Amino acid sequence: MNNFPCILLTKEMIEEALLVVPKTTVNRTVASAIDTLTGILGEYVFAQWFYGDWKKNNVGINKGKTDFSNVEIKTSAFPLNCNLHLLVREDYAVKRKPAFYVQIIIDVPTINANTIAEGTRAYLCGFATAKEVDEAPLKDFGSKWGNAGGYRCRFIPIKTLRAMNEFVAEYQRVRKF
Repeated sequence: MNNFPCILLTKEMIEEALLVVPKTTVNRTVASAIDTLTGILGEYVFAQWFYGDWKKNNVGINKGKTDFSNVEIKTSAFPLNCNLHLLVREDYAVKRKPAFYVQIIIDVPTINANTIAEGTRAYLCGFATAKEVDEAPLKDFGSKWGNAGGYRCRFIPIKTLRAMNEFVAEYQRVRKF
């Protein structure tokens, strides 16, 4: 179905993430019981892919800042399908201007998953620039429970994101300026 880079979540990653959930939870709209866990694991996945070591993350020290230097990781725990989107809340897109947004999908078995198991696949679905996000349309995607989410998101379909095999070159190009 896809050719997205994939990282398998390990027991150690999940256990470490569960330990830092209480320290990193933010007071915002909660879409599921595993929101914070999902976000932490997304940062671990990116670190594993980018640095070859999931422990080279900034979880716990980057609260209120971008996840990595000039890179914001957007992670969803959802069954992987080609109709998903990179979502950036409208208010976040105004506050933060990282050079890149990377979309990671943690491929859980159902939309109502309340746990993430060892061996779950996490896909790096692609990236977009801040300019591409700012130019994307806005929509309230609602919640997993069918009601309004109460906020709008800039959205880009994952099937139209730039491929991760282009990311390193783009990242290095931007860092030169």
